[in-house]
Amino acid sequence: MTHRARSPWRHPARIVPLAFLALIIAGTGLMMLPAARAEPGSAPFVTALFTAASAVCVTGLSVVDTPTYWSTFGHVLLTVLSQIGGFGIMTLATLLSLLVSRRLGLRGRLLAQAESAGLTGGNMVGVLVRVAAVMAVAEGLIAVVVTVRLWAGYGYSFGRALWEAVFHAVQAFNNAGFALYPDSLIRFVTDPWICLPLAFGVLAGSIGFPVLFELAREWRTPGCWSTHTFLTVAGSLVLSAVGFLVFLAFEWRNPGTLGPLSTPGKMLAAFTQDVMTRSGGFNSVDLSRMNSETIAVTNGLMFIGGGSASTAGGIKLTTFMLLGYVIWAEMRGEPDVVIRKRRIAEETQRQAVTVALMGVALVATGTVALDALTDDIPFDRALFEVTSAFATVGLSTGVTPGLPPSAQIVLVVLMYVGRVGTIAVGTAIALNTRRRHYRYPEERPLVG
Repeated sequence: MTHRARSPWRHPARIVPLAFLALIIAGTGLMMLPAARAEPGSAPFVTALFTAASAVCVTGLSVVDTPTYWSTFGHVLLTVLSQIGGFGIMTLATLLSLLVSRRLGLRGRLLAQAESAGLTGGNMVGVLVRVAAVMAVAEGLIAVVVTVRLWAGYGYSFGRALWEAVFHAVQAFNNAGFALYPDSLIRFVTDPWICLPLAFGVLAGSIGFPVLFELAREWRTPGCWSTHTFLTVAGSLVLSAVGFLVFLAFEWRNPGTLGPLSTPGKMLAAFTQDVMTRSGGFNSVDLSRMNSETIAVTNGLMFIGGGSASTAGGIKLTTFMLLGYVIWAEMRGEPDVVIRKRRIAEETQRQAVTVALMGVALVATGTVALDALTDDIPFDRALFEVTSAFATVGLSTGVTPGLPPSAQIVLVVLMYVGRVGTIAVGTAIALNTRRRHYRYPEERPLVG
């Protein structure tokens, strides 16, 4: 009896990067079509590549003025690429968890099912349908509110209001961050009917489907939440509070950001910008005029990102929270890492450390490369752009359009690796966990 060797390219840790790479290449070709540009002629290759990668990786960084450089057809392409990128990222991350659970044996499958809120069942089609339904409903609700506001409050024609509302609803829920206004959302900084729907769309997209589905069933009983949901919700609340308070404290009197606004306007702007820092990509204040302290905190929040199996980037909330518990257990001399009476597997701890350290290495390497390829950009601005690209946030202090093509390619690579890297690494580790029948003698090198 012969067995056909399994192709290594069918490994899910390779399928995901290849699928997104193919989508970026196809998107680049479409963005280079003359019909995609507002002016005669086609877009340069690097411009089209950067824009397609930013849309597919749901980042939102841009090297051109999105509303004026691209035609209506180009804007439709951005919408479609962002929707496919967001839908693919979320569903592939969820479906890869299904594949992982099937490789863990019965005990591992039961544990994985408990930790992913029932999404590790066998009905993959059902998962896809539920994900698509949630996206459609969320984007539809956002679009309705924004359409009415633009139409009734700003005198837009109904057709224009509807189109711009749909475009920004897709960008918000998928955490992409492209805008049809040159100043992003700065013109709406004190308008809650525009900022709040988009902010809540970003929150819904960044929390992750496993958490959304579990909260829909168990929102009244937090004690029954899985460890993953607990870490995601707790981390989101803590980081949101920290970002909100920091932004208010450091920018309250800044004449370039919150200074000229009323107290309610400052509160709204701080909340909106705090949410967008988590991966949304829109900005309602001028980021280039933020204080250096705010930029430093923003870098940290962008690097952490949002929930797993979501449209958000970064190293993910669960990774960050888990590392905190690991450090706390080590400081107390505890032999196990315990969260809500659940012991965290050593493999999961190593996976969190691996993802975090790889993220640090990528940001550091990217910042050095960007600094070497440019002469007139301050180091803190280069770090901000690199972190935004790696974490697929899309916020910018305004230096990205002026970067040379070589530096723009660096950001393209960071967007791509930042989006698919954590999924691929996490899945590869889970699928390649090995059990040895022997152990080597223990050694204790000096640490610290």
